[in-house]
Amino acid sequence: MPDVDASASRSIVIFDTTLRDGEQSPGASMNLSEKMELAQSLVDLGVDVIEAGFPIASPGDFEAVRDIARTVRGSTICGLARCRDADIDRAWEAVQYAERPRIHVFLATSPVHRRCKLRMSKEEIIAGAVAGVKRAKNLCPDVEYSPEDATRTEDDFLCQVVEAAIAAGATTINIPDTVGYATPTHMGDVIRMLRNRVPNIDRAVISVHCHNDLGMAVANSLAAVEAGAGQVECTVNGLGERAGNCSLEELVMALHTRHDYYRDSTRVVTRRLVPTSRLVSNITGIQVQRNKAIVGRNAFAHEAGIHQDGMLKERTTYEIMRPEDVGFAMSDLVLGKHSGRAALADRAKAMGYSITGDQIDALFEQFKILADKKKDIYDADIAALIEQQIHSVTEKWTLDSYKVVCGTGQVPEVTLRLRRGDEKQSVDVACGDGPIDAVFLAIEQATGLSVVCRDFNVHSVTVGKDAQGEVLVQVEHNGQLYRGRAVSTDSVEASAKAFLNAMNRIAAIGNP
Repeated sequence: MPDVDASASRSIVIFDTTLRDGEQSPGASMNLSEKMELAQSLVDLGVDVIEAGFPIASPGDFEAVRDIARTVRGSTICGLARCRDADIDRAWEAVQYAERPRIHVFLATSPVHRRCKLRMSKEEIIAGAVAGVKRAKNLCPDVEYSPEDATRTEDDFLCQVVEAAIAAGATTINIPDTVGYATPTHMGDVIRMLRNRVPNIDRAVISVHCHNDLGMAVANSLAAVEAGAGQVECTVNGLGERAGNCSLEELVMALHTRHDYYRDSTRVVTRRLVPTSRLVSNITGIQVQRNKAIVGRNAFAHEAGIHQDGMLKERTTYEIMRPEDVGFAMSDLVLGKHSGRAALADRAKAMGYSITGDQIDALFEQFKILADKKKDIYDADIAALIEQQIHSVTEKWTLDSYKVVCGTGQVPEVTLRLRRGDEKQSVDVACGDGPIDAVFLAIEQATGLSVVCRDFNVHSVTVGKDAQGEVLVQVEHNGQLYRGRAVSTDSVEASAKAFLNAMNRIAAIGNP
């Protein structure tokens, strides 16, 4: 059983760093409006603390943290800072507007960081940590301190630094497994050691921040909770540096499903897990694998005959969680071509989406078009349409029509017509390595924008030969990356619309 008092049920603080560490995943950068939308979604999810960014890192990071602090209510808003005066002051400038602000300062403690990165002695590290915590405490009552690379730090020195940081005013002590080096037993031992050897540890919440380099981030975080940690830092879909961070949805559902063992709970609204996961995937362009625990498309799929037979007789034979508890629909096949606007709006609400009247009108129009093409409309189809509607961008160009002629050994011939306001512009080209490449080149010629396609991904939204294809593209223009997304039962059309969506994003920020 857990090391903490099994009779006392605790509420574990969920500290989400998707907007900070998660954004550091290659290709996962977000613009301001996307960060604002995700921050509100995290509040709706029930996250306790949102680490909104690293304010001194860039003007854009500062602006995002400041705007989130000004407008988002319901969660603590945190800004990251090194133990440097300029960092701490900048973090406070950004988070001071929050309903509940927090400054999170860090300074590395492991031998390799002391020797190779910081070139500081143990005494200098302690002095720097104390100075950083004190400066933050003079500005903000809620201060978190992280001894970076704590799991590779000598036990005696780690205890000294933690004790000094708490004495200086830290209210949360975060133990980072910065490079994913720990094992569950190791992590549990570190937490127990701190609880037993640091005399003032009861004045602070112990937190952990685990990376997934060895695939043990969730296991290490759970071991820390079992040993007495009261906060876990995690990200939606496990995004983060390198192999990522502790997956929020996996940690939360482990505590929820095995409450009989851990006796701990969270404030997270579990039915919001799937919609939030989809939101993060759509914003970042990084899709979760089909067999991802909790939120993957196969997480509640059963194909083996023995499993299906067991499920028909008693669901719990092969499911330890209900799909509806994490945000999947209880019934997958829900609507058809004769369904009305009210039924569609009700289904969207049941799936966890909050959409406006104007969005419902546009969604219903697209739904009817899709219903004429597909016999069966699945929840995943509806989700794809909703997310396309919610994340639409001001369209400078729209696709009016296209025609591609191609074949083995033949250079593709494309006739493409775009609409720009009331004007229509046609392009005829013979180029490219295939129909999609040719369509992309035609769109470049029609828009006058030259880009480099860095990523192209197409997958089926549901099942069957009439399934919608969802296309995600990432292009580079003037050194900046832009994402585009579209769905259609025609995969070439979806590719063209996704590429054009990226071009519209370029135009939306003031490019030609």
